[in-house]
Amino acid sequence: MSIAHFFDAGGYLDYGDAAALLPVEELRARVYTHRDAECALRDTPADSVLAIRPTGLASSYALTQRPLTAIEVASLDDKLRNQIDGAVGVDLAQFELIQIGRATTPAQNRSLAEF
Repeated sequence: MSIAHFFDAGGYLDYGDAAALLPVEELRARVYTHRDAECALRDTPADSVLAIRPTGLASSYALTQRPLTAIEVASLDDKLRNQIDGAVGVDLAQFELIQIGRATTPAQNRSLAEF
Protein backbone atom coordinates (compact mmCIF):
# COMPACT_ATOMS: atom_id res chain seq x y z
CA MET A 1 0.00 0.00 0.00
CA SER A 2 1.32 3.40 -0.93
CA ILE A 3 1.55 5.99 1.80
CA ALA A 4 0.50 9.55 0.89
CA HIS A 5 -0.79 10.79 -2.44
CA PHE A 6 2.02 10.26 -4.93
CA PHE A 7 -0.16 8.45 -7.49
CA ASP A 8 -3.48 10.22 -6.91
CA ALA A 9 -2.43 13.80 -6.16
CA GLY A 10 -4.53 16.74 -7.28
CA GLY A 11 -1.62 18.19 -9.25
CA TYR A 12 2.01 17.59 -10.13
CA LEU A 13 5.09 19.77 -10.31
CA ASP A 14 8.15 18.60 -12.23
CA TYR A 15 11.31 18.14 -10.18
CA GLY A 16 13.17 20.85 -12.10
CA ASP A 17 10.38 23.36 -11.47
CA ALA A 18 10.52 22.59 -7.74
CA ALA A 19 14.14 23.73 -7.38
CA ALA A 20 12.99 26.75 -5.36
CA LEU A 21 11.70 24.38 -2.67
CA LEU A 22 15.00 22.56 -2.27
CA PRO A 23 16.68 22.14 0.10
CA VAL A 24 13.62 22.11 2.34
CA GLU A 25 15.77 22.72 5.41
CA GLU A 26 16.27 26.32 4.24
CA LEU A 27 12.56 27.07 3.70
CA ARG A 28 10.81 29.50 6.00
CA ALA A 29 7.64 27.46 5.96
CA ARG A 30 5.97 24.72 7.92
CA VAL A 31 7.68 21.50 6.82
CA TYR A 32 6.76 17.99 7.97
CA THR A 33 9.08 15.01 7.47
CA HIS A 34 8.96 11.29 8.09
CA ARG A 35 6.07 10.25 10.35
CA ASP A 36 4.74 13.80 10.69
CA ALA A 37 4.51 14.03 6.89
CA GLU A 38 2.63 10.72 6.73
CA CYS A 39 0.10 11.97 9.28
CA ALA A 40 -0.34 15.35 7.54
CA LEU A 41 -0.82 13.71 4.14
CA ARG A 42 -3.21 11.10 5.50
CA ASP A 43 -5.44 13.87 6.89
CA THR A 44 -5.41 15.83 3.60
CA PRO A 45 -7.65 14.95 0.63
CA ALA A 46 -5.73 13.77 -2.45
CA ASP A 47 -7.00 16.62 -4.63
CA SER A 48 -5.46 19.13 -2.17
CA VAL A 49 -1.94 17.74 -2.57
CA LEU A 50 0.61 18.93 -5.13
CA ALA A 51 3.23 16.19 -5.64
CA ILE A 52 6.74 16.67 -6.97
CA ARG A 53 7.33 14.13 -9.76
CA PRO A 54 10.58 12.99 -11.29
CA THR A 55 11.42 13.91 -14.88
CA GLY A 56 14.18 11.38 -15.43
CA LEU A 57 16.39 8.80 -13.79
CA ALA A 58 18.55 11.30 -11.91
CA SER A 59 15.58 13.20 -10.47
CA SER A 60 13.89 9.92 -9.57
CA TYR A 61 17.00 8.86 -7.67
CA ALA A 62 17.20 12.25 -5.93
CA LEU A 63 13.56 12.00 -4.81
CA THR A 64 13.96 8.45 -3.49
CA GLN A 65 16.92 9.54 -1.37
CA ARG A 66 14.79 12.11 0.48
CA PRO A 67 12.46 11.29 3.33
CA LEU A 68 8.76 11.79 2.72
CA THR A 69 8.22 15.54 3.13
CA ALA A 70 5.08 17.70 3.21
CA ILE A 71 5.16 21.49 2.99
CA GLU A 72 2.15 23.63 3.95
CA VAL A 73 1.29 25.87 1.01
CA ALA A 74 -0.26 28.54 3.23
CA SER A 75 3.03 28.97 5.11
CA LEU A 76 5.12 29.73 1.98
CA ASP A 77 6.12 33.33 1.41
CA ASP A 78 4.49 35.22 -1.48
CA LYS A 79 7.61 35.34 -3.66
CA LEU A 80 8.02 31.57 -3.56
CA ARG A 81 4.29 30.99 -4.10
CA ASN A 82 4.32 33.18 -7.21
CA GLN A 83 7.36 31.36 -8.56
CA ILE A 84 5.70 27.96 -8.13
CA ASP A 85 2.36 29.29 -9.46
CA GLY A 86 4.07 30.10 -12.74
CA ALA A 87 5.61 26.64 -13.02
CA VAL A 88 2.43 24.72 -12.18
CA GLY A 89 0.06 26.71 -14.36
CA VAL A 90 -2.75 26.40 -11.82
CA ASP A 91 -3.70 28.38 -8.75
CA LEU A 92 -1.50 27.20 -5.88
CA ALA A 93 -4.18 28.33 -3.42
CA GLN A 94 -6.26 25.24 -4.24
CA PHE A 95 -3.62 23.01 -2.62
CA GLU A 96 -2.98 22.49 1.08
CA LEU A 97 0.29 20.56 0.93
CA ILE A 98 3.22 19.98 -1.39
CA GLN A 99 4.56 16.44 -1.23
CA ILE A 100 8.21 15.69 -1.90
CA GLY A 101 9.32 12.08 -2.04
CA ARG A 102 7.35 8.97 -1.49
CA ALA A 103 7.14 6.69 1.50
CA THR A 104 7.73 3.07 0.78
CA THR A 105 6.30 0.21 2.72
CA PRO A 106 8.66 -2.50 3.81
CA ALA A 107 8.62 -5.50 1.50
CA GLN A 108 9.35 -9.02 2.58
CA ASN A 109 12.60 -10.47 1.37
CA ARG A 110 11.68 -13.50 -0.69
CA SER A 111 13.70 -16.20 -2.35
CA LEU A 112 13.09 -17.51 -5.85
CA ALA A 113 12.84 -20.99 -4.33
CA GLU A 114 9.50 -20.02 -2.81
CA PHE A 115 7.94 -19.67 -6.24
